Amino acid sequence: QLQLVESGGGLVQPGGSLRLSCASSGFTLDYAIGWFRQAPGKEREGVSCISSSGGSTNYADSVKGRFTISRDNAKNTVYLQMNSLKPEDTAVYYCAAAPFWYGSRCLSGYDMTYWGKGTLVTVSS
Repeated sequence: QLQLVESGGGLVQPGGSLRLSCASSGFTLDYAIGWFRQAPGKEREGVSCISSSGGSTNYADSVKGRFTISRDNAKNTVYLQMNSLKPEDTAVYYCAAAPFWYGSRCLSGYDMTYWGKGTLVTVSS
């Protein structure tokens, strides 16, 4: 049983940075965690995933080199550091948890059992 809560969203200018947090009321130690986003009028997109140990990560091509996912299992928290933000990064960002690691398939979101309610990121001048 997990409850996931995202935080850290807000309004930033292009080129700026934000760090999103995904906190769990339960234990995330044995779960893979993914970040997903959905922009207005577009389908959900997998952004990044991290395995339970933190030893494996996966990124969408659109964010590779700009975003970094990490986790602190002692704090039951997963982070998404977002740098060099672009207007096309504007979306509601969700974190989700899966009981197994499926590699790149994690980015599909289909294996996720628990979802947070999201936090809005707006990149605009």
